[in-house]
Amino acid sequence: MFKLNENYLKLRGSYLFSTIAKKVASYSADNPDKELIRLGIGDVTRPLTPTVIHALHAAVDEMAAAETFRGYAPDLGYEFLRKAIAEHDFAGRGVSISPDEIFVSDGAKCDSGNIQEIFSADSKIAVCDPVYPVYVDTNVMAGRTGVFDETKEQWGDVIYMPCTAENNFTPALPEEVPDIIYLCSPNNPTGSALKKDALQQWVDYANKHGSVIIFDAAYEAYISEDDVPHSIYECTGAESCAIEIRSFSKNAGFTGVRLGYTVVPKALKASDGTALHSLWARRHGTKYNGAPYIQQRAGEAVYTKEGQEEVRALVSWYMENARLILDGLKEKGFEVSGGVNAPYIWLKTPNNMTSWEFFDYLLEKAGIVGTPGSGFGPSGEGYFRLTAFGSRENTVRAVERFKAL
Repeated sequence: MFKLNENYLKLRGSYLFSTIAKKVASYSADNPDKELIRLGIGDVTRPLTPTVIHALHAAVDEMAAAETFRGYAPDLGYEFLRKAIAEHDFAGRGVSISPDEIFVSDGAKCDSGNIQEIFSADSKIAVCDPVYPVYVDTNVMAGRTGVFDETKEQWGDVIYMPCTAENNFTPALPEEVPDIIYLCSPNNPTGSALKKDALQQWVDYANKHGSVIIFDAAYEAYISEDDVPHSIYECTGAESCAIEIRSFSKNAGFTGVRLGYTVVPKALKASDGTALHSLWARRHGTKYNGAPYIQQRAGEAVYTKEGQEEVRALVSWYMENARLILDGLKEKGFEVSGGVNAPYIWLKTPNNMTSWEFFDYLLEKAGIVGTPGSGFGPSGEGYFRLTAFGSRENTVRAVERFKAL
């Protein structure tokens, strides 16, 4: 009889957003006449921009002719996209990343979950707490997290770095040295962001101790403060200790198109001198057949003058939603943060409610769906995440419903 990977049996229930979807579906079935406003999942609602649509159509038309048909994409991605990324996302900020250090993929979520495969099974990981669940769950699957501690609500072999109101929701350097450090800035779920000097401390720490940083920069387009870096490679020495993951989903609205990329510098090497670049290239070539040509042409269009103008307009539109939520909740008396460098609002639940108690309360009393903070880790208990990715109409109505509570 076949045997299962026992690490998968350690996973705690359903994935957070699957659990929320099931609860909402059950509530809607029992209350079919109640209209819900969904500010939970971080999915965009604005349509794809004209420049992207034009590029998609042009690529489809190109694929219709035998002489211009494209099959499997190159392992790293098409050079036209990797060159555009290197020029606009890095060289434009004074960062030297070559096109062949960029691996195009179908999204940041997959890359953040898959990159851990190239590291030793006994690697020690450190995560911010609260944390994007994918980081922890994929390491559970890899067998790195040990036994779940029911009393602490955390995995025994994971180094949790609390991000609380006391430290402005930014992590402190851990005393126990990890092999792999996950950093997300701007952060999901808290909306906080690491300043340049703080991120440099992490780079120096990783280089000193031989750790590697997996830096999730999926929300970099939302940064509004000058002293918050858009890339970890803006820090001195980062190319020898950091992998950076990027996404087109939130900046260009590609959640339904699927496109992202990961940067693995050639200078990043293990203690025996093995370049992580070559290992990720081997994994990429073996397990992935490349993002489709059509999507990559759409990604290239994002970097045109018109595409960049449209991206800025999209980001501004969502950040106006964030401002409306932030200001409205403050006016109501909620303790809130975020919403400045990220499209997420992080609020403290009132009256000592647990995160799930507030989820149920908000669903029943206001018809609003959000995300319980405890689903992101033990330090998320007593907090709640709202997204600014809803429509303007629903965002305004949600704020009105909050004020009526």
